Amino acid sequence: MGRVLAVGNGVNSVQPGQRVAWVYARGSYAERISLLADGLVPVPDAIDDHTAAAVMMQGLTASHFATNFYSVQPEDVALVHAAAGGVGLLLTQIIKLRSGRVIGRVSNQDKVAVAKDAGADHVIVDTEGQFAREAIRLTGGEGVHVVYDGSGPVTFRASLESLRRCGTFCWYGPVLGGPGSLDIMSLPRSIKIGYASFLDHVYTPMLLRTHSAQLFDWIARGLLNVRIGGTYPLAEASRAHADMESRTTTGKLLLIP
Repeated sequence: MGRVLAVGNGVNSVQPGQRVAWVYARGSYAERISLLADGLVPVPDAIDDHTAAAVMMQGLTASHFATNFYSVQPEDVALVHAAAGGVGLLLTQIIKLRSGRVIGRVSNQDKVAVAKDAGADHVIVDTEGQFAREAIRLTGGEGVHVVYDGSGPVTFRASLESLRRCGTFCWYGPVLGGPGSLDIMSLPRSIKIGYASFLDHVYTPMLLRTHSAQLFDWIARGLLNVRIGGTYPLAEASRAHADMESRTTTGKLLLIP
């Protein structure tokens, strides 16, 4: 999130002085950065700087998961991992906007209230990947329609077990690694599995602006709450990363130049 200082020749999609946001650009841990105009979206006056910075990548990711990758329908039940994290909180709210139900999984009891405040119907506290039995119980023995898992290999098997027949497994979060080799003929109950990337949601400048505008509209109308779990001076970026890795934070962490 920032304000345009200058534009190159022939650029007319943004103007100097305009407030803009972007999803990702290498070198963004800086006070000034040079960006392609096609990667910028205008920020409405009703959206404050911190909220605009916090919602872009995680908001577009959550939107992709609940629409393009798996189109949540009314009464669908979704299992959302890391439900008190930045993606999890936004994903939960978008699923509820689409009249779905959410079973959230969090790593400790302190995060339960945060997940429920976002709209989670049920919250499972688990750190060992032992949540499948409870997810199945909460769905009357059927299993969930879709599971959103960015928690790494430790949860992969139980996420498979949590799905109902023909359910959908949305895998994301490459930082924690993949599940290893997978025999496609071993997948149970005719489930569908895929790796979801938000870049497939915003593969043109028009789509980037359209989906970003949708997020900003939801926020302005009070339908989407962006939780900022902490702010850090740019010089303390390493502390922000350490706090995030400790798994004690909730929501989005921001660096402030």
